[in-house]
Amino acid sequence: MKMTKTVVMALAAALATVCASCGDSESYANRLNTERNSCNSYLTTKRVENNIPADTVFETGEDAPFYRINPDGNVYMQVIKCTPRKEDRAMKGQTIYFRYTRYNINQWYDTGNLTPYEGNSTDMSANPSYFIYSDFTLPMSSQWGYGLQLPLEYVGVDSEINLLVKSQFGLTSEISYVQPYVFHIRYFRSHI
Repeated sequence: MKMTKTVVMALAAALATVCASCGDSESYANRLNTERNSCNSYLTTKRVENNIPADTVFETGEDAPFYRINPDGNVYMQVIKCTPRKEDRAMKGQTIYFRYTRYNINQWYDTGNLTPYEGNSTDMSANPSYFIYSDFTLPMSSQWGYGLQLPLEYVGVDSEINLLVKSQFGLTSEISYVQPYVFHIRYFRSHI
């Protein structure tokens, strides 16, 4: 009986500690709300198309619209430069190299500044990143999340895009942070 009381008291103390720490940090629901507000605010400064063109011929350039490329609005793509031919598209199992810079959208929402967060696009001495297209069983592919591969269903390799990615489609190691990013990405067929 004494042991049971000790275990119950220990569990109660642990629960109280957990509850107290929950009050100190932002809830997951609040972070999701912040992410939604940040992304919606960012997209209001852009032209947005809710559908992919039926012929997958996209407007291109810095003034092109952001196309919603997944039904739930977790990924939006602005095509800067495109290789539109279907034969130029990535094939399952193909190694795709890419260079990127990503920008923190929540920071933009708070400060109004879209400053580079990280990436390897301007440092040519850094190796490009890569994944195996459409093979999420490999850590080198799954670590980048679903969002970075999704554009290759619509544009050819050797394309350049801006990509708004909400956290659940972003880097798998960062999903719990609920941090959306805009990526500037250039895809390549081979290591450069």
